[in-house]
Order: sequence, then structure tokens, then C-alpha cells
Amino acid sequence: MTLYIGREASKFWKRICTETTTEINLLLDNWKYVLAGLIFQYIHGLAAHGVHYLHRPGPTLQDLGYFLLPELGQDKAYISETVFSFVFLSFVLWTFHPFVFKSKKIYTVIVWCRVLAFLAASQFLRIITFFSTQLPGPNYHCREGSKLARLPKPANVLEVLLINFPQGVVYGCGDLIFSSHMIFTLVFVLTYQKYGTRRCIKQFSWLLAIIQSLLIVASRKHYTVDIVVAWYTVNLVVFFIDKKLPELPDRSNGNSPVLLPLSTKDKDTKTREENHKLLNGNSVDPADWA
Repeated sequence: MTLYIGREASKFWKRICTETTTEINLLLDNWKYVLAGLIFQYIHGLAAHGVHYLHRPGPTLQDLGYFLLPELGQDKAYISETVFSFVFLSFVLWTFHPFVFKSKKIYTVIVWCRVLAFLAASQFLRIITFFSTQLPGPNYHCREGSKLARLPKPANVLEVLLINFPQGVVYGCGDLIFSSHMIFTLVFVLTYQKYGTRRCIKQFSWLLAIIQSLLIVASRKHYTVDIVVAWYTVNLVVFFIDKKLPELPDRSNGNSPVLLPLSTKDKDTKTREENHKLLNGNSVDPADWA
């Protein structure tokens, strides 16, 4: 028994080391895309914080979702955040499953390149919408009488650039007409829909997305239009960007190579040819990689 555990532990450690080497090589080839995606996450947060300075509280707009869904109340606002945190953490853990499980279909770095591209495109559209029209925020801290509804004029540029983290992120106002939480949720769900392997989890993830939508409206964090716009816009963004990106090779058949160069500027001619085959969905003879 001890010998079996030792042997399996050795295989498990070897699998982690092999996957780590593969992902590091992929990261070296694609670090610019990952970095650009992360930088845009900051830009999106900066824009959401900036529009808070323009926010002017007013009466809550008439909303069909508010009429149909009972208000959860300020003390139960954590419910929607809990659901979102579960979706977020579950997806992050899933993207790193190739390091642990023998059966795998994705490359962690490449999947995150695609996810960050989807997020950046959707968030860019979101920035345009909430700077085009500022609506009175329906959330409790954005209503008239709340000290957080208006931001005083910043004392310096640094105050704006630091986004008053984390309070500035949690208690933002004015970034409406597009739900940020739904952007993340739908991008994650759509990504797992395409690259995930468990049908029951796919169905459950869509159910969670619907529940998340209803909870956001019931918590009065967004108007119903913010949820509706997110649902059709994110789906369209993912659809069109995914068509432009090269299809990922399927690792589930066990014949995928150890390395997956995606850069089009490789110095070695052979590597470029193999890369071209991968980008067109053709498999590469493992013997050629030896």
C-alpha cells in the first residue's frame, strides 16, 4: 500500500512539473496578451471609479424588475456577492485543473488569454455606455442622503489612480447600463460551455447565471436593463471574438504536444510550420517534437 501511494505521488508530482514547464513556455510566448488583459482590468476599474465623480443621486427609475422581484434589502445584499464569488473562484480553479488531473482539455495560459480578451472587449463597451449616459444609481449607497452617493473633488491625481481601493470598488456609483458582475459571470459560463467536459456542470452554470441576474436586480444593485444588455452583448462579443481566434487543440486525446507555440514571430522555421498546423486545428506528429 505504501509503495502504491509513493508511486502515485511520484506520478502526480511529475505531472505537475511537466504541466508547469508547458505553461511557463506558453506564458513566455503570450505574456504580452496576459499583461494587456490585466492592465485593462485596472483601466476598467479606473473608469468605473472616475464616473463616480460624475454621479448625481436622484429618484430611482421605474423598473419592471423592481416591480416583479421583491427587494432583498440592504442586509441581504451579500447573497448576490456570495453567488458571484462562488462562480468566480470555481472558474479560476477549473482553469488550473490541468496541473492536477491527468485528463485535460485546455491550456491554462491560452484559456486566460481568451478570457481576458472577452472581458476587455465587453468592458470597453461598458465604459462607453456609462460615460455616455449617467443614471441615478439604484443601490442603497448611491441614493439621495447617502454620503457615498457623491464623491468630493479629488485632492490630487494619485487619489484617482489608486481608485480608493477597496472601498472605491465596492461602493461605486454611476457605472450602469451594463452589469460588471454579469460580464464576468457570462464570460466564465460561455468559456466553460465550450471547453468544459461535464454536461451537468454546464447546465448548473447557466442556472447560476440566471440566479445571479435575478439576485442583482432584487438587491437593487443594477436596473433590469443593465442585466438585459449584459446578456445579449457579452454573448455577441464572445461569439465574434471567438470566431477570430484560432481554435485550441484538444488535449483530451492525449496526443497533443508538450509545447504549444502560438507566437507568429518564432525565429525557427520548423516551429512556425508546426505552429501553423496547430492554429489550423491539425495535429502534429509527436515524433516531430522529439
